[in-house]
Amino acid sequence: MAFLEKVIEIARKDVQTIVLPEAFDPRTIEATHKILEQGIAKVILVGNREEILATAGTWKIEDAIFIDPKTFDQMDRFAEALAEIRKSKGMTIEEAKNILLESELFFGVMLVKLGFAGGMVAGAANSTANVLRPALQILKTAPGTKLVSAVFLMEVPNCAYGENGLFIFGDCALNPNPTAEELAHIAISSAKTFESIVHAEPKVSILSFSSKGSASHPDVDKVIEATKIAKALAPELSLDGELQFDAAIVPGIGKKKAPDSKVAGEANVIIFPDLDAGNIGYKLVQRLANANAYGPICQGLAMPVNDLSRGCYADDIVGTVALTALQAQMQK
Repeated sequence: MAFLEKVIEIARKDVQTIVLPEAFDPRTIEATHKILEQGIAKVILVGNREEILATAGTWKIEDAIFIDPKTFDQMDRFAEALAEIRKSKGMTIEEAKNILLESELFFGVMLVKLGFAGGMVAGAANSTANVLRPALQILKTAPGTKLVSAVFLMEVPNCAYGENGLFIFGDCALNPNPTAEELAHIAISSAKTFESIVHAEPKVSILSFSSKGSASHPDVDKVIEATKIAKALAPELSLDGELQFDAAIVPGIGKKKAPDSKVAGEANVIIFPDLDAGNIGYKLVQRLANANAYGPICQGLAMPVNDLSRGCYADDIVGTVALTALQAQMQK
């Protein structure tokens, strides 16, 4: 069974409600049909029911939950809640209401915030900045987490490393040059993401061009410091650094380069020292190893919100909704 099929199977066992605010996009409509048909999640579509159904054509989406901000009977409650969240910025209830009426993304995140849904998926028709802005302003970061980061779930065919070829790679999309403290938080968040999606023990390696003192450089020092911080913040995690990539995933090399490490040679959560390495690394594996790269999966938010590429297909939305549902299950 392919990994995504396993994710869908797990999602069906505890069905979550996911908001798809871009109901005007045909790909969202097609994805909604497939999600409902397969029983992956309940779907909230934001907008006028009749208009959405007219756009749907032959796609069967009648079983979706339709919420139109213009006729929503709890809009006053939503506006008051948003104004309270943003009161430090001087937002009034009237301003909050206008935002919720004008922005399906802000409205969608408020549906998550107030318990109508377990998560949101958007980005087919909006930039990453636009998707994450309401999530950061309304949901904010999870307790104990200082930043939002993004990872890819890598499924490498015919691979004995990692969790039978499954890895989390992070951060590959958001943070260009994280500090040691930020790198530590990325490592901890990535471990939680791996556990929620793969349902296996995360074994985290923070990468460097050095393994256990084989080289000396300020960049290596950052990784060493990040490892210390992460171990202090999450002592229960199987986590180590600094390790080169081969030492992190290949048992024989791990034993040779880091004989005292409990992670070396067995890592399934790979933390890159900066965005250059992360973005290049996941794309190299994706293209050269013909791997599936699921993501970017956002992590560190108090509740799950995930971004899509504006070039995505309907099936990409389906997969992201399934992954978001698993994140929502873990946060219940």
